[in-house]
Amino acid sequence: MKMRHFLLISIVCGLTACASNPNDPYEPYNRAMFKVNDALDTAVLAPTARGYQKVVPKPVRSGVTNVFDNLKDVVSFGSNVLRLDVEKASTDFVRVGFNTVFGLGGLLPMADLAQIPNNKNTLGDTFASWGWKNSNYFVMPLSGPSTLRDSLGNTVTMVYSPQGALISNDKVLAGVTALNVVDTRTKYIGLTDAVKDAAPDKYAYTRDFYMRYRAKQTGGKYGDSEDEETDIDDLMGDSENASANKNPPETPEINGEKVTE
Repeated sequence: MKMRHFLLISIVCGLTACASNPNDPYEPYNRAMFKVNDALDTAVLAPTARGYQKVVPKPVRSGVTNVFDNLKDVVSFGSNVLRLDVEKASTDFVRVGFNTVFGLGGLLPMADLAQIPNNKNTLGDTFASWGWKNSNYFVMPLSGPSTLRDSLGNTVTMVYSPQGALISNDKVLAGVTALNVVDTRTKYIGLTDAVKDAAPDKYAYTRDFYMRYRAKQTGGKYGDSEDEETDIDDLMGDSENASANKNPPETPEINGEKVTE
């Protein structure tokens, strides 16, 4: 089964696993998938990310991050075109051109050095701008915290990714995708370690943190402040290990914005 089909089926299955919690109506599915993801992360992904962080020099890791960051600007460009936001779409276009030409294909963040605004809008943000501001929490398989809105957007951008358009060899594309996953996971090591040490209910803490942060980004509401408007969901029914390293943690991002407590 192709990954795109697996993700779409998982979203449909998640919709059928409803609970009584109005802030998390798919909690049974979400908790089950969270356990699966957490087990895979503990056994495979987190150790791989720590090894990558320990073995690969920081300048090389930064270059890898910058290349994938440049590809995110391509997605942001498309998202802003759909939003009919000419100013931000133009800025994204300039960032991609600047980093690609003067930053050696994106290895160097020349657009940041030139102080070109960094939008990093996603398809989920576009859906929010169209009116889908509030969306129920949804844990993506083999990924992490999300919402139905963002899961739909992320699935589309994974299926039609910029790297997929540039790379025709399936094995090379799989390797690039794996590197992207490891690079992304490395950014969140400090955050996930803090959650593991401080939160009695890791699932609930992750959910609430993510949902409040995304609500702030999209202008939506979450929890007690949630309004009574009908949502589309209702209609649809880096960092080093502190004990082993002295380097400061790399600041993770959610949808292009730095995560700070």
